[in-house]
Amino acid sequence: MSWFVTFEGPEGAGKTTQCQLLAARLEEHGVPVLLTREPGGTPVGEAVREWLLAGVSMRPETEVLLFTAARAEHVWTVIRPALANGRFVVCDRYVDSTLAYQGAGRGLDEKWLRALHQFATGDLWPDLTILLDVPIEIGLGRRRAADAPLTRLDQEVASFHERVRAWYHAAAQREPARWLVVDATMPVEAVADVVWQAVERLLARGRRGK
Repeated sequence: MSWFVTFEGPEGAGKTTQCQLLAARLEEHGVPVLLTREPGGTPVGEAVREWLLAGVSMRPETEVLLFTAARAEHVWTVIRPALANGRFVVCDRYVDSTLAYQGAGRGLDEKWLRALHQFATGDLWPDLTILLDVPIEIGLGRRRAADAPLTRLDQEVASFHERVRAWYHAAAQREPARWLVVDATMPVEAVADVVWQAVERLLARGRRGK
């Protein structure tokens, strides 16, 4: 049952909630699942997460190298072993976040970012990427209303978030076989049902690579 599914989308799209709902549903169906997140998933990753999401100013190059260092540790010590052991991996953000935020958002070269990902992870890509799409003003409004401090990325200007969202849409159009775009303005339960339908199709195929 080893499949690698990631959730992507603008701020406030509901990724964490949907990751948790999917993991719970997989467990209900007897599927061994690993729920994880980026940056994070390891002690190194969680420490890097604090630096990246706090209000510390840094160069875009520094930012992306920190994200990628956390990802390398995450992939080689957590994600790849879980897949090798037949677990279904659900990850809250992955490399597409880097391409969207540090590439489209910060203006770093996407070809270079893809090469960096290949080096850091052995070119591991998800089997399915679920884009929870929400208009920027709605997503940021949700973040402001949430009982949690705003991150450094939350506080970026609207044009930054628009570039990120536009990149996601373009990526989904380029790779329709990997991406599923879901309207995240729907009720939480409705979004979860759409996600589950896509995951059921994966499960019907058996194991990744088939």
